[in-house]
Amino acid sequence: MEPANDFEAPKRRRGGARTPAGSTSLAQVAQVASVSEATVSRVLNRKYGVSASTRQAVEDALKQVGYERPLDDRLVLMLTPNLKNPIFAQQAERVENELSPYGLKSIICPVYPGTPQERDYVESLVDAGVAAIVFLSSSNTLRDADHRVLQLIESRGIPYVSINGGFPDVDSPVVSTDDWRAAELAVGHLHDLGHRRVGLAAGPVGNVPADRRVEGFLQALGRRGVAEPEAFVVRQHFNIEGGQQAASALLAHGVTGIVASSDEMALGAYRAVDRAGLRVPHDVSVVGYDDSPMLDFTAPPLTTVRQPVERIAENVGRLVTSLIGHREVSSDEILVEPELRLRGSTGPVRPADV
Repeated sequence: MEPANDFEAPKRRRGGARTPAGSTSLAQVAQVASVSEATVSRVLNRKYGVSASTRQAVEDALKQVGYERPLDDRLVLMLTPNLKNPIFAQQAERVENELSPYGLKSIICPVYPGTPQERDYVESLVDAGVAAIVFLSSSNTLRDADHRVLQLIESRGIPYVSINGGFPDVDSPVVSTDDWRAAELAVGHLHDLGHRRVGLAAGPVGNVPADRRVEGFLQALGRRGVAEPEAFVVRQHFNIEGGQQAASALLAHGVTGIVASSDEMALGAYRAVDRAGLRVPHDVSVVGYDDSPMLDFTAPPLTTVRQPVERIAENVGRLVTSLIGHREVSSDEILVEPELRLRGSTGPVRPADV
């Protein structure tokens, strides 16, 4: 069965080589763009030495004549913070599964977002036949990051798609989990269990998903009549230690429910609750975020808001193949609906805490 997508693979010549749909030649493109065939070739292969205006003229000519870039043996770079966090590894695997039926080969690059390391990866691989780049929760999630890597990519005409937040002031495709909805699901669940003092162990300021979850959390508390909900938000790093520190501060405020901005932070909250001489969920309910593998085997199993990695990957795969095939795509952000996974870390508030 052919993969479900609006991309039609180019026809195959004898001997295995591919020719663009409609057998459009470089000469035709060059004539329309009023440039040489060598210039068209440089644009198609993302080479240096082509001005922005000339590159745009060639890109416009490619669209006009209906030229489609072949996809076989082309590389897609996936830039991600790390693969230690299971959610990033899982998302990268799902995106790769969506791209491989089209002959696209994925290279997963663990980088520290917004640093020269990210740019070094792109610079070292861009001449190897990079067809597209996927920012998988990388520098696209940082509001104040050094975005010189984006300047490099755009100067070479390489299309890109971002996951969980886009670059500021840039019109490019973005696919994200609806973090506002995620916060509403978590708060609503705890509120339905009788919890009225609910705190958020949030990620760092300036991180797009973290900021969105804070916005959603404040809106959810506001809808439920909580005065000054900002007092129940503590910002920390997206790791176990950050979760422990944030949860300790929230416990000092007397919360009975904690919403964590990642599963790792939620496990840090477990530690803080235990060290305070309390129990999850008897004394404090905890909700995580991501739905990382193995959560059924934590003690207790962690209730969490699941990121829809499969639906995100399907959308990213469609966008990447469309961009490479020179099809128009919308730059409007696609928000994918999360879901609440109920396990054993949440329960009714104790009568004494009402």
